[in-house]
Amino acid sequence: LGTIIHYLVSGQLGWFGLTIACVVPGYVAQLLSILWFRADGHPPSCWLLVLHLLQLGLWKRYWDAVRMAAEASGGACAGEVLMQHGDVCVLRLLEALLQSLPHLLLQAYVLVEVDPVGFVPGVSAGLSLLSLAWALVSYSHFTCLLKPGHLCPPAASILCLLLWRAGMLGTRVLALVLFTRLYSFWVLAVAGVHWLLMAFWLVAQQTDIVAQPCRWRLFNCLVGAVYIFCYISVRPGPSKHRVAVFYAVS
Repeated sequence: LGTIIHYLVSGQLGWFGLTIACVVPGYVAQLLSILWFRADGHPPSCWLLVLHLLQLGLWKRYWDAVRMAAEASGGACAGEVLMQHGDVCVLRLLEALLQSLPHLLLQAYVLVEVDPVGFVPGVSAGLSLLSLAWALVSYSHFTCLLKPGHLCPPAASILCLLLWRAGMLGTRVLALVLFTRLYSFWVLAVAGVHWLLMAFWLVAQQTDIVAQPCRWRLFNCLVGAVYIFCYISVRPGPSKHRVAVFYAVS
């Protein structure tokens, strides 16, 4: 919001419009959150719809998860708390990939190409990078909680994982921005080849998260696009070999 106001006040209407365009995909996560509320037997009220319209629906889910965890007296509600936590982690990751990632790419390009000393684009890009890295860490933490006999990782390991994710994403985004600066639209060809390779690799792994054939193809295409920037484990079981192959290829 601060970045949008900055571009509007400074008269940079082109970047103003593109920044607003980066906000729109985030409503996919908000819409999915409303549908999940309805599927859970909680018809969305007007107040809840307003919160999602203001893109505060996931904050409401965080609040519900924290309140439920505080009210849980024993292990009876542990499964429900875990599911609440899982819903918000998945939705937050989707929102970060659809909204924070395009915003990060745009502000990084403005910072490199247009305004190298721009304070607002720099802070906005940094916060977007932190938001995306934290969403990935939260999702990884949730998948660890699903494993039987799991151990809750200490804060130091969470911090190291956050720094690793931020560094990995930052270098990839910077590489794409610099490539775009030098070769313009050729970056689309490079990203397209990478996307196809990752999508075919996912198909070869026979991921069975989605059962319907049409949705299964769409899922592989979407995750293949995400793999341009980072690795997300979409299959149960040890993933060290898949991670090694991913980083060896990309």
